[in-house]
Amino acid sequence: MHLRDRDLCRCVFLYLGGGIDVIRFLIRRFVKDYQNVSDKAVRESYGTLAGILGIICNVSLFAAKLTIGLLANSMAVTSDAFNNLSDIGSSVVAILGAKMTNRPPDKEHPFGHGRSEYIATLVVAFIIFAMGVELLRASFGRLMSGETTLWNPYLAVVLMLSVLVKVWMFSYNRYIAGLTGSSLIRAASKDSLSDAVATGVVGLSMVLGRHTTFPVDSVLGVAISVAIMHTGFTTARDTIDRLLGSPPDPEMKERIESTVMNSKSILGIHDLRVHDYGPGRIFASIHVQVSDEANIVQIHDEIDRIEKLVEKELGVSLVIHVDPERVEEAQAGRAESEEG
Repeated sequence: MHLRDRDLCRCVFLYLGGGIDVIRFLIRRFVKDYQNVSDKAVRESYGTLAGILGIICNVSLFAAKLTIGLLANSMAVTSDAFNNLSDIGSSVVAILGAKMTNRPPDKEHPFGHGRSEYIATLVVAFIIFAMGVELLRASFGRLMSGETTLWNPYLAVVLMLSVLVKVWMFSYNRYIAGLTGSSLIRAASKDSLSDAVATGVVGLSMVLGRHTTFPVDSVLGVAISVAIMHTGFTTARDTIDRLLGSPPDPEMKERIESTVMNSKSILGIHDLRVHDYGPGRIFASIHVQVSDEANIVQIHDEIDRIEKLVEKELGVSLVIHVDPERVEEAQAGRAESEEG
């Protein structure tokens, strides 16, 4: 991934104009056919781009924060630096997860490898939580020992730049997650936002620490560690829900039902089931009631049309099971359902 000098200048200019403009430019530059987000190869490119940007940003932040944290003897800044180090691992997992998710179905995995993204998200959550536990241990030990922080004039600059970078990372990750529906990238956006808040709190501790003997730095180091652990826990919880099988999105369920019922040949529907095998790999089945006097060839063509329409508009692979019924009975059942 190489940018020409002209592209670099343009990238800097767009960054000054707004973070979203920067990521839009990078997407157009590096993601082929970027508008076709339902395509597996395009989704992989989005995930790879987000991961590479995360690695570049977090390596820079880790080096800067670790250096200034050691010079200033600040546990909070050093803890924040190692939080960025865990984010590097998260970015690597994001890239691997994007590539694993794109693998085609095989004999052992007939529905593809889409849930690899959820597993990768879970790995990221464990990394975040483990780093929080370690930083909590170190911060609490620092609090007990009573060590103080040395003020460094470059500290404020590093922390301010760190907040700006993390806000931009939150912005581009949220933007890409919105386009692709990736839970892994959405987890990265939440992590970036918590990092921005945590770094802002660290900067506040530096300022307050100059005017009091209270161990503000160590206390905030503990608080940051707890916040990191909370981010890891909530990310893991949400991901486990998806792996175990969470209820379908109500809006998607309603759109599937309304699309099916828009057909004049369908008298009623029941038993809609939706199975999530990863982003872009949603399968569903539904029973539809049709007249027992209808032409079977025409009904077959209509069912085929509805299935293709749902897949085109909603990205859901739908299988429709036909239940022939008498018109009067089907209409009566539909009326009772609407009244209930």
